[in-house]
Amino acid sequence: AYAVGHISGGHFNPAVSLGLWAGGKFEAKKLVGYIIAQLVGAIAAAGALYLILTNKAGFVSIGGFAANGYGELSPDGYSMTAALIAEFLLTAFFLLIILGSTNDRAPKGFAPIAIGLGLTLIHLISIPITNTSVNPARSTSQALFAGGEFTGQLWLFWVAPIAGAIVAGFIHKALFDKE
Repeated sequence: AYAVGHISGGHFNPAVSLGLWAGGKFEAKKLVGYIIAQLVGAIAAAGALYLILTNKAGFVSIGGFAANGYGELSPDGYSMTAALIAEFLLTAFFLLIILGSTNDRAPKGFAPIAIGLGLTLIHLISIPITNTSVNPARSTSQALFAGGEFTGQLWLFWVAPIAGAIVAGFIHKALFDKE
């Protein structure tokens, strides 16, 4: 966020962009372009990781490639319901952190610290559950390389984070964005 936040607002995540729109902090006309760029960037990054991994001596398989999943594809066997709830809530809290720390009334210059630490905590909580999505672009890129059942479960990692982000945007707008 410190490195590129001043250029694009640090938009790497379609759920964040949609949550910011819901919170009145991002123009709807920019959403499609940003989401396409986020997907292209995520796929390029996953492609680079794939090239590195497959060029390792003794390489056999990419396995799950850290793709997101539930049920048998969850790192600890969490159900679809658990994954849906976790991804919804954690993305909602992520957006509340973003919107709160970037609010005009928040101390200046600290938002990237709050956002980064919040995202770290989110990962510590949800890696065992789903391998942590909260970012549909990241989920898509990994699923494309992992293939198989991971692509069949991708819907959840679009629906839950986007729904959580939009709800958080509306909550923030209604409760905290008043003069």
